[in-house]
Amino acid sequence: MAISDGGDSDRAYSGTGPLAGLRILDLTQFLAGPYATMIFADLGAEVVKLEAPAGDWSRVLPPNFVGDDSAYYLSINRNKKSIVVDIKSDDGLEIVKRLADESDILVENFRPGVLDRLGLTFADLSKRNPGLIWASISGFGQTGADRDRPAYDMIVQAISGGMSMTGEKARSAVRSGIPIGDLSAGMYAVIGALAALEERRRSGMGQFIDISMLDCQVSMLCYQAAYYLHSGKSPDRQGWGHDSIPTYRGFNCASRTSLVITANTERMWQGLCDVLGIAEMKEDSRFILNEDRYTNRDELWPILEGAFMKQTADYWVPKLLEAGIPVGEINNLEKALSNPQIVGRDMVLGLSDEDGSNIRVAGNPVKMSRTSMDDHRYPPKLGGETAEILADVIGADADEIARLIASGAVHEYTPKQTRED
Repeated sequence: MAISDGGDSDRAYSGTGPLAGLRILDLTQFLAGPYATMIFADLGAEVVKLEAPAGDWSRVLPPNFVGDDSAYYLSINRNKKSIVVDIKSDDGLEIVKRLADESDILVENFRPGVLDRLGLTFADLSKRNPGLIWASISGFGQTGADRDRPAYDMIVQAISGGMSMTGEKARSAVRSGIPIGDLSAGMYAVIGALAALEERRRSGMGQFIDISMLDCQVSMLCYQAAYYLHSGKSPDRQGWGHDSIPTYRGFNCASRTSLVITANTERMWQGLCDVLGIAEMKEDSRFILNEDRYTNRDELWPILEGAFMKQTADYWVPKLLEAGIPVGEINNLEKALSNPQIVGRDMVLGLSDEDGSNIRVAGNPVKMSRTSMDDHRYPPKLGGETAEILADVIGADADEIARLIASGAVHEYTPKQTRED
């Protein structure tokens, strides 16, 4: 393994960032798994992205491309290296095993049983590398009646109950605009793997981590699950409001703009009335306390929206902030991704490849005082580092590399005809 049980580097690669010296074998594709391994890569781990000859399916996902690769793929694969291996060949399968021998963490998002049938199991690999941590991401987990059922982000959003709360009352449920089923599973996989890594420092042993996308979505039900389990009442669509606080919601403003406020305290409520020019509401018996406003929320909301509709969100935001009332305009992505707060914290990241390709993507939200990694690499070409990985990670010499390429067990990067952007 790349890092010894005591935490000292054996064959660790040189890198920067807090996870420098950690090696991740990435057998994932599409979104949940690549998002997890990108987190590792952003934190300085060496991520060896192992792809089939056809490549990660997300590389060809329309509609936006830079050269051969889609913007979708480029958004979640920075700071990685790519090796192409035909895992269905005997030589290819042995390469995967040798790479796992030299890795700290293996991440995969195959349906349960697929890798078993190909000849890759945690039981076998952990005999060769007792410290190996295997993080598996699947739709429903490794156990249960639904373990073999296929799942994607929207499927687990629906089954978990989360989608039932998303949308406007009396209208159809809608999925979250952000793929929270995939992304939360990726984050939980990283959390689990890092926890296992810390435990390995004490025991010297790796372990298998079973991440279910559905489990992650149920966990994120949070207080709504507790509300139901306590009361027996399923929550309705949440719209842009809150089940408990009537002034924690969105409102339309003039010129087709809108905002959200979280006027949670009595002081904030009174300040909101003053800013909106409806000071008489503070003395209205229907709205004196939060419980009064909650009881009479259907009468309250039209009054507040009527006041907000007199000006644009840009007008209200600074006035509400000055009064100490948390507020935010509901931005589209054009406005959000040009926001000085977002841009100033490097959350819009420019990536450049040596062939002249460029793309801007969402940045790394983890800011560290000493060990942040500031130099981010463009996502790898398909098989762009095949020979390098064979030599540096498993110690293959030039003759072996040439033989493996000739046999088709591995592939090197071959430029394709560039797409029109």
